[in-house]
Amino acid sequence: MNQPPQRDLFGQIDTPPPAPPLEAGLFADIVFDRPLDHAYSYAVPEGLSEAIAVGKRVLAPFGRGDKATVGYCVRLSNSAPTRTVKALYRVIDNEVLLTPDLLRLTRWMADYYLCGWGQVLNAVVPAGARERSGSRTITLLEAVPPAELPAELPELTPKQKIALQHLRDEGRAMEPRQLARLARCGSGPIEALVDKGLVRKSTRRVDRFTQTTEEGIPPDPSLRLNADQLQAWAPIEHALHGGGFHAFLLYGVTGSGKTEIYLRAIEEVIRQGKEAIVLVPEISLTPQTIQRFRGRCGEVAVLHSHLGDAERGGHWRRVAGGQVQVVVGARSAVFAPTRKLGLIVIDEEHEGTFKQETTPRYHARDVAVMRARLENIPIILGSATPSLESWHNAERGQYTLLSLPNRVLDRPMPKVALIDMRHERSGPGRFRALSPSLERAMRDALRAGGQVMLLLNRRGFSTYVHCPSCGHVETCRFCDLALIHHRERDVMLCHYCGYEQAPQKLCSSCGVGEDRYQGLGTEKLEAEIEEKFPGYVVRRMDSDSMRRPGSHARVLSAFRKGLIHILLGTQMIAKGLDFPNVTLVGVISADTALHIPDFRASERTFQLLSQVAGRTGRGALGGRVLVQTYTPEHPSIALAAAHDYNAFVAAELSQRRAHCYPPYERLVRLIVRSRDKDAANEFADRLSGAFRTALAGLGSSSAPTAPVRLLGPAEAPVFRLKGYYRFHFQLQSASAAALHQVLRAVTGSLRTPSGVEFTVDVDPLNML
Repeated sequence: MNQPPQRDLFGQIDTPPPAPPLEAGLFADIVFDRPLDHAYSYAVPEGLSEAIAVGKRVLAPFGRGDKATVGYCVRLSNSAPTRTVKALYRVIDNEVLLTPDLLRLTRWMADYYLCGWGQVLNAVVPAGARERSGSRTITLLEAVPPAELPAELPELTPKQKIALQHLRDEGRAMEPRQLARLARCGSGPIEALVDKGLVRKSTRRVDRFTQTTEEGIPPDPSLRLNADQLQAWAPIEHALHGGGFHAFLLYGVTGSGKTEIYLRAIEEVIRQGKEAIVLVPEISLTPQTIQRFRGRCGEVAVLHSHLGDAERGGHWRRVAGGQVQVVVGARSAVFAPTRKLGLIVIDEEHEGTFKQETTPRYHARDVAVMRARLENIPIILGSATPSLESWHNAERGQYTLLSLPNRVLDRPMPKVALIDMRHERSGPGRFRALSPSLERAMRDALRAGGQVMLLLNRRGFSTYVHCPSCGHVETCRFCDLALIHHRERDVMLCHYCGYEQAPQKLCSSCGVGEDRYQGLGTEKLEAEIEEKFPGYVVRRMDSDSMRRPGSHARVLSAFRKGLIHILLGTQMIAKGLDFPNVTLVGVISADTALHIPDFRASERTFQLLSQVAGRTGRGALGGRVLVQTYTPEHPSIALAAAHDYNAFVAAELSQRRAHCYPPYERLVRLIVRSRDKDAANEFADRLSGAFRTALAGLGSSSAPTAPVRLLGPAEAPVFRLKGYYRFHFQLQSASAAALHQVLRAVTGSLRTPSGVEFTVDVDPLNML
């Protein structure tokens, strides 16, 4: 039998001597955290046959040196492979980590996103679950049942009798310290009971992190669905009772009551003894959102990026153990190991944060739809501004479109006014972020007792630093990006790689000109508001000011109580917030993301403006929105101001169709990168040539297939990033199958030179 590998003092796993190959018995297919598209077969030694199971991790010899490597068991078989195989070293897990449904889902992900199955599995299972973080081993004592006691009972001291009687009266296993406290004795009498055979010991792993003690918002018994909500609820209710896969796109304006539909659907699922998964963007995981679910949905596990490995592991085990009815979280919550999943809900389904930008580069919305299909359950995708992909799916009949066109209680949508900054006259002196029109509106709102929210989607104080003498702009040492000045920390920072340098007075290029700090970030906006509104409390919410645990919740709680008058920040203030006393929302610059080289720039601008406008007018006081822009005639800005999603979609889809962009055609982006510019350029040309050869072969094939177009290679819009020079190109086709066929043909045969990397991004969202 194989001996388990030993760890040395430095935590490395020593490779045990290879076991002789087995010719008969049990065999396991193992996948590793490597970019490999196939599994490896291993013999299972007799001593591991009881412990091995599909969904567990194992330690196996891998590579020429038989290095002990962690892998996942994905299949067991009694049929011997045709070639001699190595034997497994050991089984790591006592419990199965992956359900059959999750294994099917991850297999699909590996095929669709063109990465290794083991890479997907390693990303799906949290580190805390893999390493049993957040759990501890405890010793438990239980009284031996009378039927198992010896005929002649040993004599007991008074303290031993008391301890044994307490243990029997409890009727359950107890920790030694608990029993000692009840019996008011030390450990001696308890150990004596074990030695005499009257009490038996056992060990168990338990979680340090159990259910939350936070209170939820109780349901309002007087709440009734309005006519629009009832019309949307009817088909969802029918699907929940009838069973089977059904995808609903719930399109509802901000404040229309989409969350109430989600909650009713989840309550129905819980009544059926099933569980639900709710995906929300990380930015929308506000305390208010979490409390609403906890008040209505039983035991809720909340998963977000601020959890440590131990807490994530504890939640994973609670879900797998059936102790949780509802899982609420960001994109990784789609992999929650529920026992009997009955519903998936995706709120703000248009959000780009559902897309992961590292391997596996999956989109949680699409993975959720596939999981619902595989597990044969309904799924609800909700948004006030659905993604064009989801809207197109509804138009084609893939999703059922449900509409909530009006706000609850017949409250009107807020009036939106555009401030044309080309014609706004600011006073003499330095540049000001607030136009006179917006400043007057803020004073009026505050005097009337309302609150104000201001959106500026740029962090820092000055967004670029340049020399007026030679025109030089201070850039990152590792990226082709301008450094941003953060006054609070007095540092110039790259927001992509984190490079920092101290601010300087003289230009680093010519050494003569005095650097000017220009551009507008949230820090500079905060300073201007505090100067202009000295009698009011101002708070800033961005990733710089919200670093401490609980800071997000504290600021929002104070704002809800009216202790903060003006709340400004990045897009984290635009989502998932409901404050009835907000009577004015100001957008400082609607053009921030409009002119970047990305075909989705208009869509993102429309969505952000629509979402932030929805933060006002939710109470009896009403509200309005003022948008500062230099391009008020742009469709994404003009139509967002008019609350006209349908007109925007029609215009944008027409543009997408004309240029063969999603949702009409599938898109794959390939990025070649290297610290050596020439090496990256050379390999990009080789890769492009290989694709052109494969495409020529595809065109001459007798089997009919959709055409595939290759664009590039070219320098990426951000050419140098984190020290790497980057070239990119795109593959486009109306057929996902045709794209995958070409990609597998090329990537499976082309070797990457040393020092060069390339990635494949299926359905990319980031085009920079």
